[in-house]
Amino acid sequence: MIREQLTAPSPQDLAAFLNRHTRTRDCLIQVAGLAEVTYLGRAASTADLGTYLVLIKQDGSLQIHHPTGIKPMNWQPKTDRIMAEVAEDVCMLLASRRSPEELVQVVFLEPQVALALELAQAGGFVLKGSEAQMQQALADHPELIEPGLRVLNRELMVESGGIDLYAQDAQGRYVVVELKRGRATQHAVSQLARYVRSVQQTLGNQATVRGILAAPSITAPARLELENRGLEFREISALPEHAVSALPVTAQPSLFDS
Repeated sequence: MIREQLTAPSPQDLAAFLNRHTRTRDCLIQVAGLAEVTYLGRAASTADLGTYLVLIKQDGSLQIHHPTGIKPMNWQPKTDRIMAEVAEDVCMLLASRRSPEELVQVVFLEPQVALALELAQAGGFVLKGSEAQMQQALADHPELIEPGLRVLNRELMVESGGIDLYAQDAQGRYVVVELKRGRATQHAVSQLARYVRSVQQTLGNQATVRGILAAPSITAPARLELENRGLEFREISALPEHAVSALPVTAQPSLFDS
């Protein structure tokens, strides 16, 4: 899914975009546009000014592609540091490694589009069925998330979006549940935090609102952010077989309905 997309970004916006997403290393980054590429290392080279597609993968590897052909014109199989900065009113991407000592510099003169894509980890476990089926299965069997949990609504609309499951725990506290079929990332944590904040603002400070992220697994940065925000993770490794069937998704009432 698309985490973030920029069209014809300014140098400042592109640099902020690149630094934001290379820091978390939990998405695939693509930038296309007019650029100049310089390599410094065991040899030195400069590519002609042209239109290139720059790929930065979650492991920090870097590829720079021509408009044609399958082989990248330059690449870094491993990087120790990736950063972007604005110099002379252009965005400059620097990708370096220590051993061997190498540096790839990309100067974006006319960037056309920048994409951050959230992709499932290769070989990562994904629950069988669609997200709607997962939602229905856990609504029917909330004990898989937590014993004593009682689901009040599915796809409850709040100001910041749609809550997958809105529930109450055994102690009567309200619970916002965000579901992911694959590995949960920091984006899912931020999404859950927004939903919890919306519900808390609606119910008032007298109510206790918990947030639970339910998924087969979670990235290390996402787990750290989850803990820092006071939210919780529940591993859902399997669903009842009979529950994974095609089910219509019906509209649910909004928390703001009278």
